[in-house]
Amino acid sequence: MNYIVADNQELTRFAIEHLLDGFEDKRIIHASDKADLIEKLKAYEQSVVILDYTLFDFFDVQNFLVVVQRYPAANWILLSEDLTEQFLRTVVYQSHNISILFKDTSLKEVSDAIRSAVSGQRFISQRVTEILLARQQRDDENPTNLTPTEIEIVRAIAQGKTTKEIASERFSSIHTINTHRKNIFRKLGVNTAHEAMKAAIRAGLIDESDYFI
Repeated sequence: MNYIVADNQELTRFAIEHLLDGFEDKRIIHASDKADLIEKLKAYEQSVVILDYTLFDFFDVQNFLVVVQRYPAANWILLSEDLTEQFLRTVVYQSHNISILFKDTSLKEVSDAIRSAVSGQRFISQRVTEILLARQQRDDENPTNLTPTEIEIVRAIAQGKTTKEIASERFSSIHTINTHRKNIFRKLGVNTAHEAMKAAIRAGLIDESDYFI
């Protein structure tokens, strides 16, 4: 098995190599930056990549996921000091071959993550799981984060009113109402008024009997 260690901290590299001593038939390869990592992946596509995302020069999470998708034979272990909640959610929901741990995790969890990656399975550490569950609980308690004004506009849309009519009633410009609509769609994760109404009904913002579109 090829292990590509992509971490610029010497102490971390030493610790990872020490953990890998317990694994047989291994080839340990080092990558110094994103370009070097890609070159290593071209040569060793079937690898376990142990990466500190925060120390490498990826533009953003999507740039990282593009690289992951480009080398589907690789299994990834993100081992970083600090990763944002949004980053964690994006990686977990958009990929299935990336394990995630923080550097303050136990050695056992790191070893378990390596074994999982070798067998083609994903490993999510206890702390990462707790962060994601806490966010899910907050989303359940406040599912939309819509402002009172946005909720009123959702209800007006549900009543079949046009953008022009809503703007007139609220003494606002059509541009302002369109901006509110875009924000509402973004927060609800939808693309059309019909989808927005379904999401609003599920969230309890409007009653299904009030929905006339």
